[in-house]
Amino acid sequence: MLSFLNHFASGISLGSVYAIIALGYTMVYGIAKMLNFAHGDVIMVGAYICFFAVSSFGLPPVVGILLSMLLCTALGIAIERLAYKPLRQAPSLAVLITAIGMSYFLQNSAQLLWTSNIKMFPDFLSGLPAITLFGGKITITITSIVTVAACVVIMLALTWFTGKTRMGKAMRACSEDKAAAQLMGINVNTTISITFAIGSALAAVAGVLLCSAYPTVVPTVGSMPGIKAFTAAVFGGIGSIPGALLGGLLLGIIEILVKAYISTQLSDAVVFAVLIIVLLLKPTGLLGKQVREKV
Repeated sequence: MLSFLNHFASGISLGSVYAIIALGYTMVYGIAKMLNFAHGDVIMVGAYICFFAVSSFGLPPVVGILLSMLLCTALGIAIERLAYKPLRQAPSLAVLITAIGMSYFLQNSAQLLWTSNIKMFPDFLSGLPAITLFGGKITITITSIVTVAACVVIMLALTWFTGKTRMGKAMRACSEDKAAAQLMGINVNTTISITFAIGSALAAVAGVLLCSAYPTVVPTVGSMPGIKAFTAAVFGGIGSIPGALLGGLLLGIIEILVKAYISTQLSDAVVFAVLIIVLLLKPTGLLGKQVREKV
């Protein structure tokens, strides 16, 4: 039982990282109705920026994280303006291919700039003692606690932002009907750019948390977590902020438990199999809403 609780805690920690990444996916899809598959590579860029800021330039970790968020925000806006904005009226297939191409562009650019050598990411909280329960049989690291806390705070902040602020309401209006929102005086292009900026800032946070928990950085570090986070967003109901949180947590728990009790090699297969079963039973995801189209 105690072993199960240890694995469960690790699953919540990993799931929180997936949830933060999934929140970026679900924000972009909810407003722009497009899948930004370069999102996982923005995670990688954010991790590298923080790594070099702290390791090479000796900046404090908090400054490194803020710098990573700032530069990833600029990168997200640049990607949207250069790659996606010209395709606003293009078929969805063209946008999807462009997103995949942008993902490979970022990966290969990182390999040229930083090579494929594995770099050890510093654990900013390694000096703090872990929390132990039941006489040391359950161990919860400070990194895990910070990851879960960051996930919850980000979700609550996004829920407040989209529900209470003027820009958040503009995002919801664009999500419902871009043409009608434009007629009401909302600048759709600016709204979409801000959505990409928020998603990219979240990707930077997720990159730092991911590499703190699993302390290695390579140009492909964001690829599989990005795919799994997209899976989590669909699992929970893409376009739903609470759904992204729920999907990420469930995905992380399932993955860790499968690795612990079934097989490390089969963990990814089981995760995607669960997704397929959920979508067969509830195509909109766990918290997704059925949208009826008027003909």
